[in-house]
Amino acid sequence: MTIPKNAVCLWYESEAEDAARFYAGVFPDSEVTGVHRAPADYPSGKAGDVLTVQFKVLGIPCLGLNGGDTFHHSEAFSFQVSTEDQEETDRYWNAIVGNGGQESACGWCKDKWGISWQITPRVLMEALAAGGDEARRSFEAMMEMGKIDVTAIERARRGD
Repeated sequence: MTIPKNAVCLWYESEAEDAARFYAGVFPDSEVTGVHRAPADYPSGKAGDVLTVQFKVLGIPCLGLNGGDTFHHSEAFSFQVSTEDQEETDRYWNAIVGNGGQESACGWCKDKWGISWQITPRVLMEALAAGGDEARRSFEAMMEMGKIDVTAIERARRGD
């Protein structure tokens, strides 16, 4: 077992393993690398319960901690996923929202465990990086969207 030098620790009430397995099934370069059970009782669980889960999401090392209901996720943390096209954008968005998650605005959605995701087509990132009128038009178009519409962003970039 390799322990990464740095990992994102995500606090779950009790479903870290379910979340990690879901992410591994949705995103490439994602996998569950370890499931560790509590050696003794702890405030939100019993000996033998899944305490931590090591996993990767798109190559990023993560640790899921089943810590009970003391802390909750917020939009202050999100995974930002760059997509190549509408098909990839739809696939990730629909997997998250369609599995008990919820839609938000400007390419953001939240999974059923409360983790926020930004499903962001590269064309939008490129338009914003271009600056000037192209960035302004693309930004204004994005502000009207839930899931990002690649064709609409491309039209905004061109000024159509």
